[in-house]
Amino acid sequence: MSPIWHPFTQHGLQEPIPLVERAEGAALYLADGRRIVDAISSWWVTTHGHANPHIAAAIAVQAAQLDQLIFAGWTHEPAETLARNLIALMPHPLAHVFFSDSGSTSVEVALKMALGFWHNRGEPRHRILVMEHSYHGDTIGAMSVGARGVFNRAYEKLLFDVGTIPFPKAGSEQATLDALDAACRAEPVAAFIVEPLVLGAGGMLMYSPDTLRAMHAICEQHGVLFVADEVMTGWGRTGTLLACEQAGITPDIICLAKGITGGSLPLAVTLATPAIFEAHWSTDPAKQFFHSSSYTANPIACAAANANLQIWRDEPVRKRITRLAERQAAMLGELAKLPRVANVRQCGTIIALDVVDTEGAGYLSEIGPRLRESFRSAPVLLRPLGNTVYVMPPYCIDETDLGSVRDAIVEAVTSLGS
Repeated sequence: MSPIWHPFTQHGLQEPIPLVERAEGAALYLADGRRIVDAISSWWVTTHGHANPHIAAAIAVQAAQLDQLIFAGWTHEPAETLARNLIALMPHPLAHVFFSDSGSTSVEVALKMALGFWHNRGEPRHRILVMEHSYHGDTIGAMSVGARGVFNRAYEKLLFDVGTIPFPKAGSEQATLDALDAACRAEPVAAFIVEPLVLGAGGMLMYSPDTLRAMHAICEQHGVLFVADEVMTGWGRTGTLLACEQAGITPDIICLAKGITGGSLPLAVTLATPAIFEAHWSTDPAKQFFHSSSYTANPIACAAANANLQIWRDEPVRKRITRLAERQAAMLGELAKLPRVANVRQCGTIIALDVVDTEGAGYLSEIGPRLRESFRSAPVLLRPLGNTVYVMPPYCIDETDLGSVRDAIVEAVTSLGS
């Protein structure tokens, strides 16, 4: 029996845990000889495919040159190059890059930046606003700004209080905007953090660019910092490089991770505007930004990220994304005809559907284990969020593999009965 304690895994259920020996493109190869299509990009990180040769080569070269360096008061070329290239891609005026190592820590950094901004300006703003059903990670600050429930119930006493804005359901968007405006008027608010266009772990809930733009405008009107958590939605997942592009907005702070290295190594960045950076700029050491980790801006991870950006510059990535979105739309049209399927939805390369559960929907839906069991017997990696099934594959996936994903979903849903 393995001594490993796996994340988001109830070992008491004794579900089998496959051993993966290698991966290539959109496929995983198991120790038992099976080939598995990675339909969720190994938790939403793999963009160009597994073991991308350009990224792998960059990692090998960097590993032989400079593997690690303290980043407090020191620097290295991979980080300098990456920071400049990221700023060139980001909307103006995002001009300062802070490195960390995961989506959760990039959110922690964003929250500390926002609170430090107001503290250093001598303005008493501490309130953070969040969106209902949101998820921003599993560290304490990230959990505090996420939805309260099964994910963090055991740790409730550790979490700080936040204001919650209702999710903008289709047809009820104005209620969300009114609630945000009222919350901003009620007291001084430091920041509003959102997952733009798609709430991932909350159930792949989707809302429009118009609503995102309107929320940003309300925050701008009240001087509230707007934080975009693009950890999942960034790097093309919603059809554009950033989800915020579709709303034509520039957040004050943006969090990026997952696909920043093409999914090869852990790395994250939090980008901020000059105003936020300058609030920490001082001859007073007490006003510096107090955050770091041992592996901040690891040179090997930065080299992988630079290779990823080179792929975006040199290869037709956006065309691949457009083509994948078209294929996903066609597949979703077929899946929508299945019994018990409801609320089919798409944003770029992400499609999702709900399997109707009369006993109750959500992450702990009784349908979830039955869906997982069906997917385990199929040649695909799919990990439903309770009764929500979603597909978010690498951009290199071909028609045959996408067909296998479709067939696996059809089999899983029809096996449940009507």
